[in-house]
Amino acid sequence: MTSTTHTTGTETTAATKQVDLQLEAVVIPVSDVDRSKRFYQGLGWRLDADFAFDNGFRVVQVTPPGSPASIQFGARITNQQPGTAEGIYLVVSDIAAARDELVALGVDVSDVFHPQAPGAQFGQVPGGQADGPATDRASYGSFAAFRDPDGNTYLIQEVTTRLPGRVDTTATQYASVNDLVEALKRAAAAHGEHEARDGGAYDENWPQWYAAYMVAERHGDQLPR
Repeated sequence: MTSTTHTTGTETTAATKQVDLQLEAVVIPVSDVDRSKRFYQGLGWRLDADFAFDNGFRVVQVTPPGSPASIQFGARITNQQPGTAEGIYLVVSDIAAARDELVALGVDVSDVFHPQAPGAQFGQVPGGQADGPATDRASYGSFAAFRDPDGNTYLIQEVTTRLPGRVDTTATQYASVNDLVEALKRAAAAHGEHEARDGGAYDENWPQWYAAYMVAERHGDQLPR
């Protein structure tokens, strides 16, 4: 880490280049390691590691499809009580498709809901959840929830347009083929409206328009019209 400090009178300002701190894994407490391993593999999560040692320590790591971060559990890995991990976010581009896929895998998933009060998605605000997706499918507003065999809780959140400053502005990335497909569908729908406003004429520059729309949507910038 490098730092440059400038002092003027009583004011001090610092320009600091921070070391990247990439969130790699979240530890959850479980009571039966093998049961949890079967559950998460049954969801199609990638098994990255299963290491056991003579001193009783065991660590299992699984990664959800398209996720840059993983989940770890095992034996002698945490003092937390099994089932006490709550509100672990799994972000998707299509909440209905994600829920349907989990249901098809035999997971007990809540219906899609949206919070009517700040923080209501966590279930701590009485009467704060309403059935169905958010109005106009607003990004960040639609949820579903499920638990693992111990009761550790996951929140599925639909995010289609990122808030400004939430992504690396030097890169536009999609976590999976499905995310890219859904982004293309939204761009196609928006481009159809664009052509209609232009008198319905065929837009020969549609690839550039799609690209501009998808980059702006991903970065939370103003969308082209």
